[in-house]
Amino acid sequence: MDQDVKESIMGALELVVDPELGIDIVNLGLVYDVKMDEEGKTEVEMTLTSMGCPLAGTIVDQVKSALDDIPEVKETEVNIVWNPPWSKDRMSRYAKIALGVRD
Repeated sequence: MDQDVKESIMGALELVVDPELGIDIVNLGLVYDVKMDEEGKTEVEMTLTSMGCPLAGTIVDQVKSALDDIPEVKETEVNIVWNPPWSKDRMSRYAKIALGVRD
């Protein structure tokens, strides 16, 4: 996948907001990796802030919907992983400021 497509995908994922925290999943550091094969099948590897997140299905649906508008993406698979575990250290400076998190 070329850099422009990856940037488009990451930009689209910034539109997916964690409903509990009100910050997008990219700035929260929930997106671990994005891969795309030659046919346009795109795999998003991500985590959630907690294992018992009641909105996991909603977030997965929003990720798939966000990537629908990118022509190169033909199919989207979202893999929720728990390793490595998410921590506030993965958050961007923006997210930390918005949530009042101190280093």
